[in-house]
Amino acid sequence: MRTTTVLLFTPNNMSMTVCFMSWISQLDRLSVGPISYGEDEDGKLLPLRICKEYYKRGSVDPSDDAYDIDAEVETVCMSHNPKTANQWKTKNSSFFDLDFYRLVDIKTTFQLKGINLQTVRSRELPDCYSFYVTITFDNQCHSGKVKIFLDIDAQSCACRDWKISGTAQKNTHYLLVFDSFVILVCLTSAVLCTRSILLAVRLLQRFSRFFHENYDRKVCEDDQKEFLNGWYVLVIVSDLLAIIGSILKMEIQAKSLTSYDVCSIFLGTSTLLVWAGVIRYLGYFQKYNVLILTMTAAFPKVLRFCCCAGMIYLGYTFCGWIVLGPYHEKFEGLSRVAECLFSLLNGDDMFTTFAQLKDKNTLVWLFSRAYLYSFISLFIYMVLSLFIAIITDAYETIKSFQKNGFPQTDLQKFLREQKDFPAAEESSQTDVHVKYSMLCCCQRVPESDDVILIS
Repeated sequence: MRTTTVLLFTPNNMSMTVCFMSWISQLDRLSVGPISYGEDEDGKLLPLRICKEYYKRGSVDPSDDAYDIDAEVETVCMSHNPKTANQWKTKNSSFFDLDFYRLVDIKTTFQLKGINLQTVRSRELPDCYSFYVTITFDNQCHSGKVKIFLDIDAQSCACRDWKISGTAQKNTHYLLVFDSFVILVCLTSAVLCTRSILLAVRLLQRFSRFFHENYDRKVCEDDQKEFLNGWYVLVIVSDLLAIIGSILKMEIQAKSLTSYDVCSIFLGTSTLLVWAGVIRYLGYFQKYNVLILTMTAAFPKVLRFCCCAGMIYLGYTFCGWIVLGPYHEKFEGLSRVAECLFSLLNGDDMFTTFAQLKDKNTLVWLFSRAYLYSFISLFIYMVLSLFIAIITDAYETIKSFQKNGFPQTDLQKFLREQKDFPAAEESSQTDVHVKYSMLCCCQRVPESDDVILIS
Protein backbone atom coordinates (compact mmCIF):
# COMPACT_ATOMS: atom_id res chain seq x y z
CA MET A 1 0.00 0.00 0.00
CA ARG A 2 1.40 3.41 -0.94
CA THR A 3 0.11 6.91 -0.28
CA THR A 4 1.66 10.12 -1.53
CA THR A 5 1.68 13.61 -0.06
CA VAL A 6 3.50 16.65 -1.39
CA LEU A 7 4.78 19.18 1.14
CA LEU A 8 6.75 22.37 0.84
CA PHE A 9 9.87 22.39 3.05
CA THR A 10 12.29 25.17 3.86
CA PRO A 11 15.82 24.64 5.15
CA ASN A 12 14.84 25.83 8.63
CA ASN A 13 11.53 23.99 8.78
CA MET A 14 11.64 20.34 9.86
CA SER A 15 8.55 20.48 12.02
CA MET A 16 7.05 17.58 10.09
CA THR A 17 9.93 15.32 11.06
CA VAL A 18 9.80 16.44 14.68
CA CYS A 19 6.04 15.76 14.83
CA PHE A 20 6.62 12.34 13.32
CA MET A 21 9.25 11.53 15.96
CA SER A 22 6.89 12.63 18.70
CA TRP A 23 4.10 10.47 17.29
CA ILE A 24 6.33 7.40 17.10
CA SER A 25 7.45 7.78 20.70
CA GLN A 26 3.81 7.97 21.90
CA LEU A 27 2.39 5.26 19.65
CA ASP A 28 0.89 3.25 22.52
CA ARG A 29 -1.15 6.24 23.70
CA LEU A 30 -2.09 7.85 20.38
CA SER A 31 -3.00 4.76 18.33
CA VAL A 32 -6.73 3.97 18.21
CA GLY A 33 -6.10 0.39 17.07
CA PRO A 34 -4.39 -2.63 18.63
CA ILE A 35 -0.92 -1.67 17.34
CA SER A 36 2.39 -1.62 19.15
CA TYR A 37 6.12 -1.67 18.46
CA GLY A 38 7.69 -4.68 16.82
CA GLU A 39 9.84 -6.97 18.95
CA ASP A 40 12.44 -9.57 18.14
CA GLU A 41 12.54 -13.14 19.46
CA ASP A 42 14.19 -11.99 22.71
CA GLY A 43 11.43 -9.48 23.44
CA LYS A 44 13.54 -6.43 22.63
CA LEU A 45 12.06 -3.54 20.66
CA LEU A 46 13.13 -3.40 17.04
CA PRO A 47 14.93 -0.11 16.34
CA LEU A 48 13.61 2.67 14.18
CA ARG A 49 16.09 3.41 11.40
CA ILE A 50 16.54 6.68 9.51
CA CYS A 51 18.78 6.98 6.47
CA LYS A 52 19.46 10.08 4.45
CA GLU A 53 21.06 10.27 1.04
CA TYR A 54 22.75 13.43 -0.10
CA TYR A 55 25.37 14.65 -2.53
CA LYS A 56 28.87 14.32 -1.14
CA ARG A 57 29.77 17.96 -1.65
CA GLY A 58 28.09 20.96 -3.10
CA SER A 59 27.50 24.68 -3.04
CA VAL A 60 24.79 26.61 -4.82
CA ASP A 61 24.49 30.35 -5.44
CA PRO A 62 21.37 31.00 -7.52
CA SER A 63 21.88 34.77 -7.51
CA ASP A 64 25.14 34.38 -9.44
CA ASP A 65 23.96 31.38 -11.48
CA ALA A 66 26.80 29.37 -9.96
CA TYR A 67 26.93 25.89 -8.51
CA ASP A 68 29.49 23.26 -7.57
CA ILE A 69 28.06 19.76 -7.05
CA ASP A 70 29.76 16.42 -6.53
CA ALA A 71 27.18 13.94 -7.90
CA GLU A 72 28.46 11.07 -5.76
CA VAL A 73 25.74 10.10 -3.29
CA GLU A 74 26.52 9.28 0.31
CA THR A 75 24.21 7.52 2.76
CA VAL A 76 24.21 8.07 6.51
CA CYS A 77 21.94 6.06 8.81
CA MET A 78 21.09 6.07 12.50
CA SER A 79 19.04 3.70 14.65
CA HIS A 80 17.36 4.31 17.94
CA ASN A 81 14.75 3.01 20.34
CA PRO A 82 11.33 4.08 18.97
CA LYS A 83 10.04 4.97 22.44
CA THR A 84 12.69 7.67 22.81
CA ALA A 85 12.39 8.99 19.26
CA ASN A 86 11.31 12.43 20.51
CA GLN A 87 14.78 12.91 22.05
CA TRP A 88 16.63 12.42 18.77
CA LYS A 89 16.40 16.05 17.81
CA THR A 90 18.50 17.14 20.77
CA LYS A 91 20.94 14.23 20.82
CA ASN A 92 21.56 14.15 17.06
CA SER A 93 21.05 17.74 16.02
CA SER A 94 23.77 17.59 13.38
CA PHE A 95 21.99 14.71 11.63
CA PHE A 96 18.89 16.84 11.11
CA ASP A 97 20.73 19.92 9.86
CA LEU A 98 19.90 19.45 6.21
CA ASP A 99 21.12 21.25 3.12
CA PHE A 100 18.16 20.74 0.84
CA TYR A 101 20.14 21.42 -2.33
CA ARG A 102 22.29 18.38 -1.42
CA LEU A 103 19.55 16.22 0.05
CA VAL A 104 18.26 13.41 -2.21
CA ASP A 105 15.89 11.58 0.12
CA ILE A 106 15.27 10.49 3.69
CA LYS A 107 13.95 7.01 4.44
CA THR A 108 12.50 5.97 7.78
CA THR A 109 11.87 2.27 8.36
CA PHE A 110 10.35 0.58 11.37
CA GLN A 111 8.21 -2.43 12.24
CA LEU A 112 4.86 -2.55 14.02
CA LYS A 113 2.73 -5.39 15.35
CA GLY A 114 -1.05 -5.53 15.21
CA ILE A 115 -4.02 -7.83 15.81
CA ASN A 116 -7.12 -7.97 13.61
CA LEU A 117 -9.96 -8.19 16.10
CA GLN A 118 -12.85 -7.84 13.66
CA THR A 119 -12.98 -11.61 13.11
CA VAL A 120 -13.91 -12.22 16.76
CA ARG A 121 -17.56 -11.38 16.09
CA SER A 122 -17.67 -13.97 13.31
CA ARG A 123 -16.30 -16.58 15.71
CA GLU A 124 -12.96 -16.86 13.96
CA LEU A 125 -9.52 -16.61 15.49
CA PRO A 126 -7.98 -13.15 15.03
CA ASP A 127 -4.86 -12.86 12.93
CA CYS A 128 -1.67 -11.24 14.13
CA TYR A 129 0.16 -9.01 11.66
CA SER A 130 3.62 -7.59 11.27
CA PHE A 131 3.71 -4.25 9.45
CA TYR A 132 6.92 -3.23 7.72
CA VAL A 133 6.63 0.53 7.31
CA THR A 134 8.81 2.73 5.13
CA ILE A 135 8.34 6.51 4.96
CA THR A 136 10.28 8.23 2.18
CA PHE A 137 10.87 11.98 1.90
CA ASP A 138 11.71 12.26 -1.81
CA ASN A 139 13.66 15.37 -2.82
CA GLN A 140 15.17 14.06 -6.04
CA CYS A 141 13.48 16.72 -8.15
CA HIS A 142 14.87 19.62 -6.02
CA SER A 143 11.86 21.69 -7.00
CA GLY A 144 10.95 22.97 -3.55
CA LYS A 145 8.34 20.24 -3.14
CA VAL A 146 9.18 17.12 -1.16
CA LYS A 147 7.02 14.11 -1.90
CA ILE A 148 6.25 11.82 1.02
CA PHE A 149 5.60 8.15 0.27
CA LEU A 150 4.17 5.74 2.81
CA ASP A 151 4.78 2.06 2.02
CA ILE A 152 3.31 -0.63 4.26
CA ASP A 153 3.87 -4.35 3.76
CA ALA A 154 1.71 -6.55 5.97
CA GLN A 155 2.53 -10.14 6.83
CA SER A 156 0.05 -12.36 8.61
CA CYS A 157 1.05 -14.91 11.22
CA ALA A 158 -0.58 -17.05 13.87
CA CYS A 159 -0.82 -15.48 17.29
CA ARG A 160 1.40 -17.21 19.85
CA ASP A 161 -0.57 -16.60 23.04
CA TRP A 162 -4.32 -16.19 22.71
CA LYS A 163 -7.48 -16.83 24.67
CA ILE A 164 -11.11 -16.14 23.74
CA SER A 165 -13.97 -16.46 26.18
CA GLY A 166 -17.68 -15.80 25.92
CA THR A 167 -18.13 -17.33 22.47
CA ALA A 168 -17.56 -20.63 20.70
CA GLN A 169 -14.86 -20.88 18.10
CA LYS A 170 -16.12 -21.25 14.58
CA ASN A 171 -15.44 -24.70 13.17
CA THR A 172 -13.30 -24.27 10.06
CA HIS A 173 -13.30 -27.97 9.17
CA TYR A 174 -16.54 -27.53 7.24
CA LEU A 175 -14.89 -24.88 5.08
CA LEU A 176 -11.95 -27.17 4.39
CA VAL A 177 -14.33 -29.99 3.42
CA PHE A 178 -16.23 -27.63 1.14
CA ASP A 179 -13.01 -26.40 -0.50
CA SER A 180 -11.92 -30.00 -1.02
CA PHE A 181 -15.26 -30.77 -2.66
CA VAL A 182 -14.86 -27.75 -4.97
CA ILE A 183 -11.38 -28.93 -5.96
CA LEU A 184 -12.69 -32.43 -6.69
CA VAL A 185 -15.56 -31.14 -8.83
CA CYS A 186 -13.31 -28.76 -10.76
CA LEU A 187 -10.73 -31.48 -11.31
CA THR A 188 -13.40 -33.86 -12.64
CA SER A 189 -14.78 -31.16 -14.92
CA ALA A 190 -11.32 -30.31 -16.28
CA VAL A 191 -10.54 -33.98 -16.96
CA LEU A 192 -13.83 -34.57 -18.80
CA CYS A 193 -13.45 -31.43 -20.90
CA THR A 194 -9.87 -32.38 -21.75
CA ARG A 195 -11.07 -35.83 -22.79
CA SER A 196 -13.74 -34.28 -25.02
CA ILE A 197 -11.18 -32.04 -26.72
CA LEU A 198 -8.83 -34.97 -27.35
CA LEU A 199 -11.68 -37.04 -28.84
CA ALA A 200 -12.66 -34.08 -31.02
CA VAL A 201 -9.09 -33.74 -32.29
CA ARG A 202 -8.95 -37.45 -33.12
CA LEU A 203 -12.26 -37.20 -34.96
CA LEU A 204 -10.98 -34.18 -36.90
CA GLN A 205 -7.90 -36.11 -37.96
CA ARG A 206 -9.99 -39.05 -39.15
CA PHE A 207 -12.34 -36.78 -41.07
CA SER A 208 -9.43 -34.89 -42.64
CA ARG A 209 -7.91 -38.15 -43.90
CA PHE A 210 -11.27 -39.33 -45.22
CA PHE A 211 -11.94 -36.02 -46.97
CA HIS A 212 -8.48 -35.96 -48.55
CA GLU A 213 -8.64 -39.58 -49.74
CA ASN A 214 -12.13 -39.38 -51.22
CA TYR A 215 -12.38 -35.76 -52.39
CA ASP A 216 -8.70 -34.78 -52.66
CA ARG A 217 -9.37 -31.60 -50.68
CA LYS A 218 -8.34 -30.16 -47.35
CA VAL A 219 -10.81 -29.33 -44.64
CA CYS A 220 -11.25 -25.55 -44.40
CA GLU A 221 -10.75 -23.64 -41.17
CA ASP A 222 -14.46 -23.08 -40.62
CA ASP A 223 -15.11 -26.80 -40.75
CA GLN A 224 -12.20 -27.50 -38.42
CA LYS A 225 -13.70 -25.14 -35.85
CA GLU A 226 -16.86 -27.25 -35.85
CA PHE A 227 -14.90 -30.06 -34.22
CA LEU A 228 -13.29 -27.95 -31.50
CA ASN A 229 -15.44 -26.44 -28.77
CA GLY A 230 -14.00 -23.22 -27.38
CA TRP A 231 -16.28 -23.40 -24.36
CA TYR A 232 -14.39 -26.47 -23.18
CA VAL A 233 -11.14 -24.51 -23.19
CA LEU A 234 -12.84 -21.79 -21.15
CA VAL A 235 -14.08 -24.36 -18.65
CA ILE A 236 -10.63 -25.96 -18.33
CA VAL A 237 -8.94 -22.62 -17.66
CA SER A 238 -11.64 -21.69 -15.15
CA ASP A 239 -11.31 -25.02 -13.35
CA LEU A 240 -7.55 -24.77 -13.11
CA LEU A 241 -7.76 -21.26 -11.67
CA ALA A 242 -10.43 -22.38 -9.19
CA ILE A 243 -8.30 -25.34 -8.08
CA ILE A 244 -5.21 -23.19 -7.51
CA GLY A 245 -7.24 -20.48 -5.76
CA SER A 246 -8.96 -23.01 -3.50
CA ILE A 247 -5.63 -24.56 -2.51
CA LEU A 248 -4.25 -21.13 -1.64
CA LYS A 249 -7.41 -20.36 0.32
CA MET A 250 -6.98 -23.55 2.36
CA GLU A 251 -3.37 -22.60 3.07
CA ILE A 252 -4.47 -19.15 4.23
CA GLN A 253 -7.09 -20.63 6.53
CA ALA A 254 -4.41 -22.91 7.96
CA LYS A 255 -2.27 -19.79 8.70
CA SER A 256 0.57 -21.16 6.59
CA LEU A 257 0.20 -18.61 3.79
CA THR A 258 -0.48 -14.87 3.79
CA SER A 259 -0.69 -14.03 0.09
CA TYR A 260 -4.27 -12.84 -0.11
CA ASP A 261 -3.66 -10.96 -3.36
CA VAL A 262 -2.60 -14.00 -5.39
CA CYS A 263 -5.48 -16.08 -4.02
CA SER A 264 -8.04 -13.38 -4.79
CA ILE A 265 -6.72 -12.99 -8.35
CA PHE A 266 -7.09 -16.72 -9.07
CA LEU A 267 -10.55 -17.02 -7.50
CA GLY A 268 -11.80 -13.75 -8.99
CA THR A 269 -10.66 -14.63 -12.51
CA SER A 270 -12.16 -18.10 -12.16
CA THR A 271 -15.50 -16.62 -11.13
CA LEU A 272 -15.39 -14.25 -14.09
CA LEU A 273 -14.83 -17.12 -16.52
CA VAL A 274 -17.57 -19.21 -14.91
CA TRP A 275 -20.15 -16.48 -15.41
CA ALA A 276 -18.88 -15.89 -18.92
CA GLY A 277 -19.47 -19.59 -19.59
CA VAL A 278 -23.14 -19.18 -18.66
CA ILE A 279 -23.56 -17.33 -21.96
CA ARG A 280 -23.19 -20.68 -23.67
CA TYR A 281 -26.54 -21.87 -22.34
CA LEU A 282 -28.27 -18.67 -23.41
CA GLY A 283 -27.40 -19.63 -26.98
CA TYR A 284 -30.18 -22.23 -26.91
CA PHE A 285 -32.69 -19.35 -27.01
CA GLN A 286 -33.04 -17.67 -30.39
CA LYS A 287 -33.14 -14.07 -29.16
CA TYR A 288 -30.08 -14.47 -26.98
CA ASN A 289 -28.35 -16.50 -29.65
CA VAL A 290 -28.37 -13.47 -31.94
CA LEU A 291 -26.19 -11.57 -29.48
CA ILE A 292 -23.77 -14.46 -29.07
CA LEU A 293 -23.45 -14.99 -32.82
CA THR A 294 -22.93 -11.24 -33.29
CA MET A 295 -20.12 -11.19 -30.74
CA THR A 296 -18.52 -14.23 -32.35
CA ALA A 297 -18.75 -12.82 -35.87
CA ALA A 298 -17.61 -9.30 -34.94
CA PHE A 299 -14.73 -10.26 -32.65
CA PRO A 300 -12.06 -10.89 -35.37
CA LYS A 301 -12.94 -7.65 -37.16
CA VAL A 302 -13.02 -5.69 -33.90
CA LEU A 303 -9.63 -7.11 -32.93
CA ARG A 304 -8.06 -6.07 -36.23
CA PHE A 305 -9.67 -2.64 -35.98
CA CYS A 306 -8.37 -2.17 -32.41
CA CYS A 307 -4.85 -3.03 -33.56
CA CYS A 308 -4.98 -0.28 -36.17
CA ALA A 309 -6.58 2.25 -33.81
CA GLY A 310 -4.10 1.28 -31.10
CA MET A 311 -1.20 2.45 -33.25
CA ILE A 312 -2.74 5.92 -33.47
CA TYR A 313 -3.50 5.83 -29.75
CA LEU A 314 0.12 4.98 -28.93
CA GLY A 315 1.26 7.82 -31.17
CA TYR A 316 -0.86 10.30 -29.23
CA THR A 317 0.36 8.78 -25.95
CA PHE A 318 4.05 9.24 -26.72
CA CYS A 319 3.47 12.66 -28.25
CA GLY A 320 1.59 13.93 -25.17
CA TRP A 321 4.20 12.52 -22.82
CA ILE A 322 7.10 14.14 -24.68
CA VAL A 323 5.56 17.56 -25.30
CA LEU A 324 3.10 18.14 -22.46
CA GLY A 325 4.85 16.15 -19.72
CA PRO A 326 6.73 19.14 -18.23
CA TYR A 327 3.61 21.32 -18.25
CA HIS A 328 0.72 19.06 -17.17
CA GLU A 329 0.59 16.61 -14.26
CA LYS A 330 -1.64 14.23 -16.20
CA PHE A 331 1.07 13.80 -18.83
CA GLU A 332 4.04 13.18 -16.52
CA GLY A 333 4.29 9.45 -17.28
CA LEU A 334 3.30 7.09 -20.08
CA SER A 335 0.75 5.24 -17.96
CA ARG A 336 -0.82 8.50 -16.79
CA VAL A 337 -1.02 9.78 -20.36
CA ALA A 338 -2.73 6.57 -21.51
CA GLU A 339 -5.22 6.80 -18.62
CA CYS A 340 -5.90 10.48 -19.32
CA LEU A 341 -6.53 9.86 -23.02
CA PHE A 342 -8.79 6.92 -22.24
CA SER A 343 -10.87 9.11 -19.92
CA LEU A 344 -11.09 11.76 -22.65
CA LEU A 345 -12.13 9.05 -25.08
CA ASN A 346 -15.10 8.30 -22.82
CA GLY A 347 -15.95 11.97 -22.36
CA ASP A 348 -14.69 12.27 -18.77
CA ASP A 349 -12.73 15.12 -17.22
CA MET A 350 -12.44 17.12 -20.43
CA PHE A 351 -12.69 20.65 -19.03
CA THR A 352 -10.22 19.93 -16.22
CA THR A 353 -7.66 18.60 -18.70
CA PHE A 354 -7.95 21.73 -20.80
CA ALA A 355 -7.99 24.13 -17.85
CA GLN A 356 -5.00 22.74 -15.95
CA LEU A 357 -2.61 23.62 -18.75
CA LYS A 358 -1.66 27.25 -18.22
CA ASP A 359 -0.84 29.56 -21.12
CA LYS A 360 2.63 30.48 -19.85
CA ASN A 361 4.21 29.15 -23.01
CA THR A 362 2.14 30.25 -25.98
CA LEU A 363 3.61 27.70 -28.38
CA VAL A 364 3.00 24.75 -26.02
CA TRP A 365 -0.47 26.07 -25.19
CA LEU A 366 -1.43 26.21 -28.88
CA PHE A 367 0.03 22.76 -29.46
CA SER A 368 -1.93 21.36 -26.50
CA ARG A 369 -5.18 22.70 -27.92
CA ALA A 370 -4.50 21.22 -31.35
CA TYR A 371 -3.40 17.96 -29.71
CA LEU A 372 -6.48 17.58 -27.50
CA TYR A 373 -9.02 18.77 -30.08
CA SER A 374 -7.63 16.46 -32.77
CA PHE A 375 -7.54 13.45 -30.43
CA ILE A 376 -11.09 13.98 -29.16
CA SER A 377 -12.48 14.61 -32.64
CA LEU A 378 -10.64 11.68 -34.23
CA PHE A 379 -11.45 9.04 -31.63
CA ILE A 380 -14.95 10.07 -30.56
CA TYR A 381 -16.39 11.01 -33.93
CA MET A 382 -14.51 8.63 -36.20
CA VAL A 383 -12.91 5.70 -34.36
CA LEU A 384 -15.84 5.01 -32.03
CA SER A 385 -18.32 5.42 -34.89
CA LEU A 386 -16.42 2.89 -37.01
CA PHE A 387 -16.20 0.56 -34.01
CA ILE A 388 -19.98 0.66 -33.57
CA ALA A 389 -20.48 0.29 -37.33
CA ILE A 390 -18.47 -2.96 -37.37
CA ILE A 391 -20.63 -4.48 -34.64
CA THR A 392 -23.82 -3.19 -36.27
CA ASP A 393 -22.80 -4.72 -39.63
CA ALA A 394 -22.18 -8.08 -37.97
CA TYR A 395 -25.57 -7.87 -36.24
CA GLU A 396 -27.40 -7.09 -39.48
CA THR A 397 -25.59 -9.93 -41.23
CA ILE A 398 -26.64 -12.42 -38.56
CA LYS A 399 -30.23 -11.20 -38.71
CA SER A 400 -30.22 -11.64 -42.48
CA PHE A 401 -28.83 -15.17 -42.16
CA GLN A 402 -31.52 -16.08 -39.66
CA LYS A 403 -34.21 -15.03 -42.13
CA ASN A 404 -32.68 -16.42 -45.34
CA GLY A 405 -30.58 -19.24 -43.93
CA PHE A 406 -26.93 -19.50 -43.01
CA PRO A 407 -24.42 -20.33 -45.76
CA GLN A 408 -23.44 -23.96 -45.59
CA THR A 409 -19.86 -25.07 -45.19
CA ASP A 410 -18.29 -28.06 -46.95
CA LEU A 411 -18.85 -30.17 -43.86
CA GLN A 412 -22.56 -29.36 -43.70
CA LYS A 413 -23.00 -30.00 -47.41
CA PHE A 414 -21.18 -33.28 -47.06
CA LEU A 415 -23.39 -34.41 -44.19
CA ARG A 416 -26.54 -33.45 -46.08
CA GLU A 417 -25.52 -35.22 -49.29
CA GLN A 418 -24.21 -38.38 -47.60
CA LYS A 419 -27.32 -39.37 -45.68
CA ASP A 420 -27.75 -42.30 -48.06
CA PHE A 421 -24.10 -42.90 -48.78
CA PRO A 422 -23.77 -46.04 -51.03
CA ALA A 423 -20.91 -48.42 -50.52
CA ALA A 424 -18.70 -48.87 -53.58
CA GLU A 425 -18.96 -52.32 -55.13
CA GLU A 426 -15.22 -52.73 -55.43
CA SER A 427 -14.63 -51.76 -51.81
CA SER A 428 -14.08 -54.39 -49.23
CA GLN A 429 -16.47 -54.88 -46.34
CA THR A 430 -13.88 -53.39 -44.03
CA ASP A 431 -13.67 -50.19 -46.04
CA VAL A 432 -17.43 -49.91 -46.15
CA HIS A 433 -17.61 -50.31 -42.38
CA VAL A 434 -14.96 -47.64 -41.89
CA LYS A 435 -16.75 -45.22 -44.17
CA TYR A 436 -20.10 -45.77 -42.50
CA SER A 437 -18.48 -45.36 -39.11
CA MET A 438 -16.90 -42.14 -40.27
CA LEU A 439 -20.21 -40.81 -41.51
CA CYS A 440 -21.89 -41.66 -38.24
CA CYS A 441 -19.19 -39.75 -36.39
CA CYS A 442 -19.41 -36.82 -38.75
CA GLN A 443 -23.17 -36.60 -38.38
CA ARG A 444 -22.65 -35.97 -34.70
CA VAL A 445 -20.25 -33.06 -35.25
CA PRO A 446 -22.80 -30.18 -35.18
CA GLU A 447 -23.71 -31.21 -31.64
CA SER A 448 -20.46 -30.33 -29.91
CA ASP A 449 -21.60 -31.82 -26.64
CA ASP A 450 -22.00 -35.22 -28.30
CA VAL A 451 -18.31 -35.45 -29.07
CA ILE A 452 -17.86 -36.97 -25.65
CA LEU A 453 -19.99 -39.98 -26.64
CA ILE A 454 -17.77 -40.98 -29.57
CA SER A 455 -15.73 -44.05 -28.77
